[in-house]
Amino acid sequence: MYKLVYGEPGFEKALRSLYERPAFPPEAEVSARTIIDAVRARGDEAVAEFAEKFDRAKLTPAEFQLPLSEARKIAAALPAADKLAIRRALKQIQQFAKLTKPRNWMMGVRPGVKVGEKFTPMERVGVYIPGGTAPLVSTVLHTAGIAKAAGVKEIVAITPPGNTHPAVMYAMLQAGVTEIWRLGGVYGVAALAVGTQSIKKVEKICGPGNAYVTAAKKLLYGEVGIDLVAGPSEILVIGDKSTDPEFAAADLLSQAEHGSGLEQAVFVTTDRTMLDKVEAAVLRQRDTLKRQATIDKVLANGVFLIAVPDEKTAAEVASSYAPEHLEIQTENPERVAKMITAAGAIFLGQWTPESCGDFCAGPSHVLPTAGSAKKFNGLETVSFYRRTSLVKYTEAALRRDADIIARFGAMEQLDAHGRAGTIRTAFFRGKES
Repeated sequence: MYKLVYGEPGFEKALRSLYERPAFPPEAEVSARTIIDAVRARGDEAVAEFAEKFDRAKLTPAEFQLPLSEARKIAAALPAADKLAIRRALKQIQQFAKLTKPRNWMMGVRPGVKVGEKFTPMERVGVYIPGGTAPLVSTVLHTAGIAKAAGVKEIVAITPPGNTHPAVMYAMLQAGVTEIWRLGGVYGVAALAVGTQSIKKVEKICGPGNAYVTAAKKLLYGEVGIDLVAGPSEILVIGDKSTDPEFAAADLLSQAEHGSGLEQAVFVTTDRTMLDKVEAAVLRQRDTLKRQATIDKVLANGVFLIAVPDEKTAAEVASSYAPEHLEIQTENPERVAKMITAAGAIFLGQWTPESCGDFCAGPSHVLPTAGSAKKFNGLETVSFYRRTSLVKYTEAALRRDADIIARFGAMEQLDAHGRAGTIRTAFFRGKES
């Protein structure tokens, strides 16, 4: 763990290095490009090769897809209490999704002119569900569950071969997944994006992944829609003298256990005495957790305890860092939240741990990391829609704007553009004849 104190030598330099964290290393993009090119060129043959190479799974193209009937058999083994928890969480996630659905509208803004927006659900989207060291049941709900609430007809889940935990299968079925493919990593994402002999391409790919999956999504952007470019998970907690150090420590550790060892956990406080208290609580709680090897990597390189003079500075540090998850555990969290300019999600008060957002609060837990909250939003209901603008003019309205159209056509030396507007009015038709 690193301790940084405002005003001490090296403070600003350390902060700058903290802010400048990449979503993935350069070598990940090089590797991802090679795999994508192979899948594009050789389709199913390349997918089968990569499944064996990376996931040790010998699959024929006929075995790429997991039948929903098989998923139902696997899901049947899940305890009833776990099924109930999944259904309750999904209900709350979809409730939020429905509240935030975009709505078609059209209104008159000037005499004779109406403008508006039309939103159409996408037809076929892919959701990536990581395998790795943990069955990420919640990721299914926070991707497929939202797509279903948005009205997407075909929801295609890809997950590494062998990631058939009963809870994952049950969540997929409850969330409305229509196809399950046993494909992981870059080759799975590439197959969905470009299509193969057996895999129909999708319009958009959503969901978290490791550095290589993130690099692949970046490379495929444009050929397929993506949600965002996100790196390892991270959390920043803002505290003061009222903060419970045990709460803050638990929340910092909640992100440190994710698995890559590249996660970051940052505590920023206006009370310098909290640095030692939170450090002690982190170390004490660490000894009670199961994933100690992973946590220790993050404790060595990714935990930062920072003391600042006031809430304004704390908010500036947090906004410059632009965390995936921002918790505000101060006496007046709403006051601090008003000063925040960039964060994936904000959790207000001591009774709102980040894990509420990860599992069941409502908004998607697929959020921007590595400072990209300054440029990207997290996954949301509107992410699964196509937006189309609507414009309608009357003849009288066009007459009023015809001169603008003509002048812009002349300025930009696009006379056909100008004529398309002016030819429709009797005045200009007379001048051109």
